[in-house]
Amino acid sequence: MPAGAPGSPPAQVGLPTSTRRRVAGLRREEVAVLAGVSTEWYTRLEKGHIGGVSEDVLDAVARALRLDDDERTYLFDLARSSRPASRTPSRRKDVEVPPRVQWMLDSMTEPSAFVRNGRTDIVAGNPLARALLAPMFHSATIDRRGRPNLARYVFLDPGAHDFFVDWDAAGAATAALLRAEVGREPHDRALRELVGELAALSPEFRSRWVAHDVLMRHDGVKRLQHPDVGHLDLTFQSLDLPLPGRAVHDLIIYTAEPGTASEDRLKLLASWAATSVRAAQPPGDLLGPGRRP
Repeated sequence: MPAGAPGSPPAQVGLPTSTRRRVAGLRREEVAVLAGVSTEWYTRLEKGHIGGVSEDVLDAVARALRLDDDERTYLFDLARSSRPASRTPSRRKDVEVPPRVQWMLDSMTEPSAFVRNGRTDIVAGNPLARALLAPMFHSATIDRRGRPNLARYVFLDPGAHDFFVDWDAAGAATAALLRAEVGREPHDRALRELVGELAALSPEFRSRWVAHDVLMRHDGVKRLQHPDVGHLDLTFQSLDLPLPGRAVHDLIIYTAEPGTASEDRLKLLASWAATSVRAAQPPGDLLGPGRRP
């Protein structure tokens, strides 16, 4: 939280303005006044001494800085994780996606649907998701279980610049998603290793990481250049998927606007994906296990 950078111009929060200001945003002492704390105390907060701070004070700081919902959640996550209960990095156990979730994904034949964890691993998906995200699944950045990692693909696979038409937006959003996850789970060793790997290998990641932007969930429009069906303008929505434990999982759904060329191309891709699934099933098992006429 750098001084002078956050929040709105002073006039918007009822503070006097001056033509001699060196920063466009609020000064450190102005934020302290709005939050009802001393400048010395707020300076300590800026330096990361956040453990033990009450929620009332954090709420006052969030209001003074005019943080959005994601930034406010990130601030509270940092405060929670700074408490001295456990500061030793640990390897958080992955939560397996229950069969019922995979059944749900498989039943969604028209949209592309997949599940992403907080480290941006794609841990489950339907056939159309695998077809739509084929460049990720075929990338050298997949893990030993064959799972793509969105952050590794975006920042470490040169092909990502061709696949994502708006690569800059994809890179910024991906770094912000990881920043939010670090706020939730700063002691997750695998997450820290991922961030360290990206920082060491990708100057583009480093430049976005130092911006300290946070994003809790991701929705909007994605433009892709698919190697098989060409240009796709897709709408995507991220939904919370409750699973056991602390792990954060999102259900991501990609659809195309009805009546557009992108819808036709997505349907073509879905048809190819369904054909590939049927071809991969053994004879006599076209209905799937346990599903006999």
